[in-house]
Amino acid sequence: MIPARFEPALFALLLSGLMSLVVSAISTWRSAGLAEGFPRLWLGAWLASWLVAFPLVLAIAPIARRAVRRLVRSDQENSR
Repeated sequence: MIPARFEPALFALLLSGLMSLVVSAISTWRSAGLAEGFPRLWLGAWLASWLVAFPLVLAIAPIARRAVRRLVRSDQENSR
């Protein structure tokens, strides 16, 4: 098993990988259609987008967490 201290990085890796996989598939399909060589085009687009997405998720996740904390009431506030 992977140590718990790597959880944020592993989460970012999986999230960015899956999201970039889906988004690049849609983008490649919209621009090239289901043309011959689609899987190769898609793989190239996916790998390039994942290289950008992973560091961005690592950098943006703390900002997003802080924003969510400000937007969501705590359980103590809800019980009043």
